[in-house]
Amino acid sequence: MFRRNWLALAACAAPVAALAVLAVGELLSRPVQRAIGTPPAALHGATVGFATTSGGTVAGWAADGAPGRGAVLLLHGVRSDRRQMLARALWLHGEGRAVLLIDLPSHGESAGERITFGARESAGVSAALQYMASRWPGEAIAVVGVSLGAASTVLAPALPGVKALVLESMYPTIDDALRNRLHRVLGAAGPPLAPLLLTQLPWRTGVRPDELRPIDRMAQLSAPVLVLGGELDRHTPPDETRQLRDRAGATAGLWIVAGAAHVDLHRHAPADYQMRVGAFLRQHLGPGRASTDS
Repeated sequence: MFRRNWLALAACAAPVAALAVLAVGELLSRPVQRAIGTPPAALHGATVGFATTSGGTVAGWAADGAPGRGAVLLLHGVRSDRRQMLARALWLHGEGRAVLLIDLPSHGESAGERITFGARESAGVSAALQYMASRWPGEAIAVVGVSLGAASTVLAPALPGVKALVLESMYPTIDDALRNRLHRVLGAAGPPLAPLLLTQLPWRTGVRPDELRPIDRMAQLSAPVLVLGGELDRHTPPDETRQLRDRAGATAGLWIVAGAAHVDLHRHAPADYQMRVGAFLRQHLGPGRASTDS
């Protein structure tokens, strides 16, 4: 009797579990588009828009800087938008640097039908770099990408004109990302469900899991790299962050931020962030206003 009841329960639970996994796959890849509006007055910027090579449109805010002080592309994390990068933009613009904050494809006011975890979003990065080269010709360019923004940068086919890369809280592979997140939510029962989510990628997004391996692209990056991660990050643990840095080569920088989980690292430790990331950018973009005009 007990065995029959257990089998009946299992037979009922299986379709429920399958539906739950399908629902999670839909939620993870669904676009997160919303109205953003005009930039805050403190940025002294303007709303901009431009097209990608695939015909989509990218929306953002741009603020001009002082000539010769470089330009920085700021890229938000998954399910967020350009406003996540505003504090960084205000800091960098205060140093005289030009800044461009965009909504990655399928986020904010940018077009897109599915979140693809960096694969299709990389077209937005490429279009942004082309826009920056046209708007600020001759300026050295840096990219600061958080999570999805970092992965979208590394997965881009090329990074013309980029002189420095700051990659924050970036997953090494989509397999790692899903397993870590499922383990955080469901414990030991979570990681075995990762293949069920991965099998949905191609038919939901048109992207294969083997296309979402930023760690395999790290050695190909030609610009200097600074890799950041949180000491307590369970989405991208410190060991994975170190592996990313190691793949980028011996000259790549690393900062494991004490006490930080998978959070906004600038907000978590603003003074240390601006000291460390600021020093890296000054090395590769040249001095900002704070170091030349004070």
